[in-house]
Amino acid sequence: MSRSPAPAVREIRVTDEKAGPYGITAGPDGALWLTLVGSGRIARLTLDGEFREYPLDSPACRPTVIAPGPDGALWFTRYQDHRIGRITTDGAVDSFPLPTPGSGPFGITSGPDGAVWFTEMNTDRVGRITGEGEVTEFVLPVTGGFPSAITTGPDGALWFTLNQANAIGRITTDGDTAVHPLPTPDAGPVGITGDGTALWFVEIAAGQIGRISVDGGIREFPLPDRTAGPHAIVAASTGDCWFTAWGAGRVGHITGDGEITEYDLPSPSSEPHGITLGPDGALWVALEAGGVARVEPERRQPDPAGA
Repeated sequence: MSRSPAPAVREIRVTDEKAGPYGITAGPDGALWLTLVGSGRIARLTLDGEFREYPLDSPACRPTVIAPGPDGALWFTRYQDHRIGRITTDGAVDSFPLPTPGSGPFGITSGPDGAVWFTEMNTDRVGRITGEGEVTEFVLPVTGGFPSAITTGPDGALWFTLNQANAIGRITTDGDTAVHPLPTPDAGPVGITGDGTALWFVEIAAGQIGRISVDGGIREFPLPDRTAGPHAIVAASTGDCWFTAWGAGRVGHITGDGEITEYDLPSPSSEPHGITLGPDGALWVALEAGGVARVEPERRQPDPAGA
């Protein structure tokens, strides 16, 4: 057997609490990109600590989740003014209004078809936007489902969480949808990621991590602290996922067989939200209290006792 030492964790304060770093992703330029939900800005952080903010045209637009697009730019949702934003690595910003009023876009990801896909929390829709800003919306077979995070699965479809419908959804690039109810009532799924073979998701209300295979088989793994409030999740490799525990000020790790380990962040009230795998191989976390955390797992070492 082997043992896994605690990772090295470092917090970096980049802005004030009012700015509220929320979403984070690794850009094609080797930097980290963040949404500042409270100040209506996008920020860029290099690995050597250079931090720059880019104001958006509406300070109250509440940029939320951000992801690299297939065109080399970063794409993000603007939850408050119902637009999809785009920023190049040089800082040129654009945005596109959505056809359905009050849609509340939240999750966003690069799709397998060369477009960007996103969820609309307020209107039970999943949307697709091209690089030119052409939007197509797909109505989901749920009411009040609150579609949240979204990711591309290993089967070439888009998978997303239905926070209030207590289910995981799947939509093909042609718009065919399926809904998979969760075994635990009122689990509140939010973040979702693919590890190349299956999808992993968090259940914020139930305090669990879930795994769903492409054929719809679901397993759930309770956290040691069911009140931890898991929020976002990212796969570092197959069967190697990391997640944020927003309610407990922690990050956690889960293996393919469901073994969970949690680690306290230096600041208990840091409010970790988004998490991404950085270009340096470390995990980077957006802290809504005004910073980011860098989590560097140590390599697993053989147990000399053979235990």
